[in-house]
Amino acid sequence: MATGEPDAATEAGTAPHGDCGGRCDRLVAVTLDETSIGRAGADVEHERATAIWDLVEDNRFVPCGRGDGPFRLKLSMVENRLVFDVTTEDGQTVCVHVLSMSPFKRIVKDYFFVCDSYFAAIRTASAAKIEAIDMGRRGLHDDGARVLMGRLAGKIAIDFDTARRLFTLVCALRWKG
Repeated sequence: MATGEPDAATEAGTAPHGDCGGRCDRLVAVTLDETSIGRAGADVEHERATAIWDLVEDNRFVPCGRGDGPFRLKLSMVENRLVFDVTTEDGQTVCVHVLSMSPFKRIVKDYFFVCDSYFAAIRTASAAKIEAIDMGRRGLHDDGARVLMGRLAGKIAIDFDTARRLFTLVCALRWKG
């Protein structure tokens, strides 16, 4: 391009010939701060690991003003605040964003309640009841993702599916056992 204008791939966060080996607009690693998460059984640990794997496998994540990804993310809770600690793939600090958990409080509480109902229903309820509860759970999950996208607007660009996966991890941080 003679004009010096970025092409569509560059604007989307991808590198056609790849300083990033493909996509620069993504996370390559996600960790949860061990001091922030509660003790959990094997099932919960498996769910956390699966959520992280799903997020790393498919995401769009670009700290605003940065095109030097891919990125690593460490999520933690500090004084009832959600901390996004973002670094480059090689560990250089990119940004730290601290978000109040207040906007998530009701959604997380309702989400945990519905999840408890879902897991109880799996044992004894009809398929129709389980499906109805699961639809409610997914709706709350979507609500949480929208709130997260709004809270990160102007800080970190994410798509809806990434927001859903991140909301799962926010809930993992809030889970008290």
